[in-house]
Amino acid sequence: MRPYDSAEQKQAHEHPDGRPAGATSTERVVGRHRRPDPPRAALPLPRSTPVRAALITGLSCCLGVAAFAGTWQAGGPSEPVQGALADRAAAAAEAEQRASRSLDRSPAAPMTILPSPTAKPSPSATRKPKPKPAKPVRPRPVAGLSQLQMDNAKIIVDVGRGMKMPRRGLVVAVATAMQESDLRNLASDVLPESADYPHQGSGSDHDSVGLFQQRPSSGWGTVRDLMRPTYAARVFYEALLEVPGWEEMSVTAAAQSVQISAFPDAYAQHEERATTVVAALT
Repeated sequence: MRPYDSAEQKQAHEHPDGRPAGATSTERVVGRHRRPDPPRAALPLPRSTPVRAALITGLSCCLGVAAFAGTWQAGGPSEPVQGALADRAAAAAEAEQRASRSLDRSPAAPMTILPSPTAKPSPSATRKPKPKPAKPVRPRPVAGLSQLQMDNAKIIVDVGRGMKMPRRGLVVAVATAMQESDLRNLASDVLPESADYPHQGSGSDHDSVGLFQQRPSSGWGTVRDLMRPTYAARVFYEALLEVPGWEEMSVTAAAQSVQISAFPDAYAQHEERATTVVAALT
């Protein structure tokens, strides 16, 4: 109240119960005599757009949680919630597949699978390859012989060494083959069968065949046997061993004792060359 107010105005500012209008008290009137509280002014919303968006988002989340809680049942999520969860799982799987397809996987770099440390290698992986048999070394020709003649001379020497023949016997055998066949395995024009076996020419001295021109009709063996150089050399050495004192004989005499040739002195001309050949092969 102001000092210059009238009595009526002073009375109007006083409460009906006699309390001044400005008096304060913690006492509240209940029941129908309760004085209504003055209306509260609404809080003004902030004018800033980000703040408004944050408030709206928070309110939406609260409403969503409330809705989710309302749909949850004692035994688990309700059917609408289950459907929503299934839809979200399918969408996540599809997104993962799209992401995996977008990765760069170059086919030029294949994946290397390392073997297990406990795995045992297969027998085929550890088996060593069998070495290939070495080709026989052919002797270098000497004394004016061809490779074919030198190969035949080696067969004669090898058979003699296998029979423990002395060097003298080797020289006698090589010299004899030089005279009889020129160190060639010859067939016979008289024996057509001899041409059925490997041969290196032919002769026409009766039925004589092979390196030593031995005759099947004289008991040296069959045509098939005599056409094999190893067999022909062996039967020659066996016959030479039956000649008494052949070691002290000349090459001509020792050869003639076995061959019974019509030209007994012809063997002597081959002694020097035969000695050179045997020296090269032993």
